Amino acid sequence: MSSNKAIIVQKLGLAQVVDAPLPKLRDNYILIEVRAIALNPADWKHIDYLSLLGNWCGLDYAGVVVEVGSAATKPFKKGDKICGACHGGNTVYLEDGSFAKYITAIGDCQIPIPSNLSFEQASTLGAGMITISQALYKWLQLPLPPAVVSPTLPVLIYGGASATGVLAIQYARLSGCQPIIATSSPSNFEFLTELGADYVFDYHNAEACVKEIREVTGDSLTRVLDCIGVEEICFPAMSTTTDGVYCTVSDRPPGEITNPKIRRERVEGYTACGEPYEMMGHRFEINVHDYELGKAFNEINTKLIEDGKIKTHKISTNEGGAGLEGALAGMQLMREGKVSGRKLVYTID
Repeated sequence: MSSNKAIIVQKLGLAQVVDAPLPKLRDNYILIEVRAIALNPADWKHIDYLSLLGNWCGLDYAGVVVEVGSAATKPFKKGDKICGACHGGNTVYLEDGSFAKYITAIGDCQIPIPSNLSFEQASTLGAGMITISQALYKWLQLPLPPAVVSPTLPVLIYGGASATGVLAIQYARLSGCQPIIATSSPSNFEFLTELGADYVFDYHNAEACVKEIREVTGDSLTRVLDCIGVEEICFPAMSTTTDGVYCTVSDRPPGEITNPKIRRERVEGYTACGEPYEMMGHRFEINVHDYELGKAFNEINTKLIEDGKIKTHKISTNEGGAGLEGALAGMQLMREGKVSGRKLVYTID
C-alpha cells in the first residue's frame, strides 16, 4: 500500500494537501482507495467556518475497497468498486474526510458502483443521495419510488440545476409528483426538462417567477425543496389555504414566515451517519430514523441507477488541475461563485 496524502485543515480558512497516515479502520467502517472525488459547497464552507486544526476535508468519493471492518454488515469485499459520502470536517473524529488517497467510510452507508457509471460519475452521488432521502422522503413526505400519487401533487424544486436539484427532479418524477416545477437560468431549461421537469422558470425576476408558478399551481403548492435558500420566491408561491412544507438545504439565516400554513424544515445530512457529532458548539445524538431511512433509500437508489432511471449531474473533470491540488483550486472557484450547472470532479491517482 502506497503512502497517503489528504487535504487537511491547517487553520480556519486554510486547507492544504499534506502527507497523512492511513486512517484507522473502525469496526463498522471500510478502508477505501479513492479514485475520484466530487465537490460540494459544504466542503469549502467547513474549511472556512466550521473545521478544527487537523480536520480531513471532503464528502463525496468513489473508489475501491481495500479492507472491510469486522462489524460492517453490507457484503462488501476487497476489490469492490464503491461510492458514497464521508463526514468531512467531523470535529469528533478528525480523519472522517474523503479528500485523500486512502479513506474510511461507514460500511452500511455506502453503495456498490453500478456497472453503467464511471468512478467520476459515481463520485457525485454520495451527499446527494443523503440529501434527497431526507428532503423528499422525510420532510416532504413523498412516497418512495416507484409510486403513483392521486390526486396529483405539485412540487417545486428551486435551484433545479444544482447538484441536489438535478437528483430531486428525477426522484420527484419517480415518486409520482405532477406537475414538477423547477427554477434555473434559461441555459438549463432544456436539460431540466429532459430530466423530468414539467415547467422550468427563470428565477432572475422574482415577481415574474412567483406569478408563473402560481399560474400553474393556483393555490395548491404545498411541497417545496429549496436547493439554494431563496425564501422570497418559494414562500409566496406556496398555498395560503392548505398546510405545506418548505424544506431547504441552505445554511442561510431563515427569514420570517408570514404564511401560517408553511412549516420550514432543513436537511441535516450528517444525521444519516448513525453516529453522534458536534457542530458549532452543539452536540447531535444518534438519529436512528435518518440512519435507517438512508440505508433503505440507498438500496432503492442503487437499483434505479442500474436500470438507467437516474442520471448523474453534468460533470467537469479536473477543472483547475487534477488530483487533490486540483480540488483545492475547484473549491476556490466555488467560493468565487464561478461554478454553475455542473459538478466539479477530480481524479485521484
